[in-house]
Amino acid sequence: MPEEAKSLHPFFVDAKRYESAKTALTGAEIKAIATVAPNYQLFLEEEGDRPDKGISDGEAVDITERVKHFFAVPPATFGFYD
Repeated sequence: MPEEAKSLHPFFVDAKRYESAKTALTGAEIKAIATVAPNYQLFLEEEGDRPDKGISDGEAVDITERVKHFFAVPPATFGFYD
């Protein structure tokens, strides 16, 4: 295995695997790597019964603790329905 490959940290966005050499990524960086539209909201899937966490573009997430799973939601998906 190449030396640089050992330091890659895997994470998933919408069930697709990505890797980064960085130990933390901002929401904007995660969206850019996964080619998610900038206006989408990013969420981190939490373990167990804990609610999923919204990740802002400027918020950094440590991707070394455990493999993180994110999902992207289009704008105007949440709100009131008639």
